[in-house]
Amino acid sequence: MRPPRLLRRHPSALLLAAQLASLILYPLTDANEDSRVLFGVIGLVAVSLSVWVVDRSPARTWIALLLGVPAVLVTLTAIVLGSNALLVYSALLESALYFYAASSLIAYMMRDHRVTTDEYFAAGATFTLLAWAFAYAFFVCQAWYPDSFTGLRAPAEPRRWMELLFLSFTTLSGVGIGDVIPLGMPARALVMLEQFAGIGYITVVVSRLIGLGMLRAGIRPGGE
Repeated sequence: MRPPRLLRRHPSALLLAAQLASLILYPLTDANEDSRVLFGVIGLVAVSLSVWVVDRSPARTWIALLLGVPAVLVTLTAIVLGSNALLVYSALLESALYFYAASSLIAYMMRDHRVTTDEYFAAGATFTLLAWAFAYAFFVCQAWYPDSFTGLRAPAEPRRWMELLFLSFTTLSGVGIGDVIPLGMPARALVMLEQFAGIGYITVVVSRLIGLGMLRAGIRPGGE
């Protein structure tokens, strides 16, 4: 199968691959002076992929563009001007876009009773979209409400992006490794919402895909 055809049939796979690749890049640049610029570039790519995936799901494209285009423009402006304040508003827009893209992929996976390969990729991509969405929400919360988060390393300093993303993944997955701790009330509310979202996603969406996959393979519950 040629790569272009593969991407047309499984667009969610490209988004999942890009999200996972960025996880590898973030730790390599987290302590560098220019890491903010790279974060912005990665964010632009992720936003573009999110809009593309939403376009291929049942969601309305214009809503994704309404969120995605301003996010791209604000991020570019923030990078050019070196404005941390603009990055906060960019993060707010990207968080909204990721939430919208995640909800659209969930609707795509729930629209019928037939499970496809792309829906398996979509399940992983949706998990990363939710993790990124809450991480950006944590970033905005920390900017608007200082001292919202603390950690074992340099507890008096603001948390770095990688730390907030790590908190998001551990919260969404239910692992709950506690080296980054929410202190403020808005931060704790966001963490509780993510815990609820993680449990609901695994319980409703992922378990449904597993069940449909077992039926497709002719496997009945209880091994009958």
